[in-house]
Formats: sequence, C-alpha cells, structure tokens
Amino acid sequence: QVQLVESGGGLVQAGGSLRLSCAASGRTFSRYAMGWFRQASGKEREFVAAIDWSGGSTYYARSVKGRFTISRDNAKNTVHLQMNSLKPEDTADYYCAAGGSTTDLVVTSTPGYWGQGTQVTVSS
Repeated sequence: QVQLVESGGGLVQAGGSLRLSCAASGRTFSRYAMGWFRQASGKEREFVAAIDWSGGSTYYARSVKGRFTISRDNAKNTVHLQMNSLKPEDTADYYCAAGGSTTDLVVTSTPGYWGQGTQVTVSS
C-alpha cells in the first residue's frame, strides 16, 4: 500500500516556475515507478512525466519536454516535478501516481496509486 500526498501547487504568471512535490508513505517506495499526470477543466487526465524506480530513466509528454523535469529521492520517499517556462495551457490539477513499472504510467496510464492532486494555475 502506498499513500501519496502532493504539494507545491499555486498561482504563477506565464513564464514562471513551480516545483511540485509528492511525499509517499510505505517502505517499498523505491520499488515503484513514479509519475505525474494532470487534468484540466473539462478535459481527460493526461500523462505528464514518469521516472523509473532507480531514477535512471525519465519520460515526458511532448507538450512539457524541455520545460519540466521529474526527479526522485528514494531515501526521502519523495518525487518532484520542476516546471519551468509555464504556459497558461499548463493550468490543471496535477496528480502524483505510483505504478509497478513505467509502462503502467507512460503507456497504459494505469498506475496502482493516485494522490489527491494539487492545483496549478498559470495566468497570462
């Protein structure tokens, strides 16, 4: 069982930066691939970024590649999403997710665990 709690969302102007954090409970955090998804108002939830258990491999949606960076600290049971050069279209609720593999996150969008989400609003 893994419980995920996101933080770091807020209001930022276009071009600005935010850093989202996800704190995970449980001793088996390092066994999970971790990721971020987002859901804008009236739209379906979409994949944003993922990182494998070791932190050695990362994956990004085309819309955020080069602007967002995912990282993890297995010693602290945390995963982060550094978001730079934010755009109004990045406005959404952002969700942390844990899956058995990066395939669960990147390909099938079927992680085993979800956080409650944190809101990000980018003003123009």
